[in-house]
Amino acid sequence: MILTVIKIGGSLCGSPRLERLLRAIADIDHVRPVIVAGGGPFADAVRQVQAVMPFDDGLAHRLALDAMGHLAEVFATRHARFMTVSVVEAVGKAHRAGRVPIWHPAELRPGHRDIPESWSITSDSLALWLATRLDAERLVLVKSVDVSPTADAVELARAGHVDDAFPGFAARFKGQVLVAGPAADEDFIGMLGPVRASSATP
Repeated sequence: MILTVIKIGGSLCGSPRLERLLRAIADIDHVRPVIVAGGGPFADAVRQVQAVMPFDDGLAHRLALDAMGHLAEVFATRHARFMTVSVVEAVGKAHRAGRVPIWHPAELRPGHRDIPESWSITSDSLALWLATRLDAERLVLVKSVDVSPTADAVELARAGHVDDAFPGFAARFKGQVLVAGPAADEDFIGMLGPVRASSATP
């Protein structure tokens, strides 16, 4: 089965769309999904606090990782198959148990040589880093807006759909990158079928 990392943007928090997509992922049986949650309102709170009580971006990065972890825990309440995993090695164990792992990035909090501690790194690049480390066949970025299906990583970053570091991480990823805006919801499960050639793949 195709190993697919699915990053769900925090901008979907509180929307009926989020709940529909999580139910669809919970019911998948033809791929091995790994969910990555954005920071959502938890990350927004970090930015707000940093603005009024300035602190360095290294701390902001660690707090943003916590924000992703908090939203992962919230996502995990949405279905009995969901479970959080805080180390990459636990992903395979979760799949073998018939569960859908949701990545909690706690393992990155002490720092990692591949990941700068700044706002240039968001959950999009972290999801791509995870997909690369897992040797996943595909990364799906679920966004609140539709983007051109022909856009590559550089174009996505230039348009502000992903962070500035994303193209660099994409250059090291051997799999397929797809962006799923609202227009893709009707055939979201179909998107997760066999890997097809895509211009968004680096």
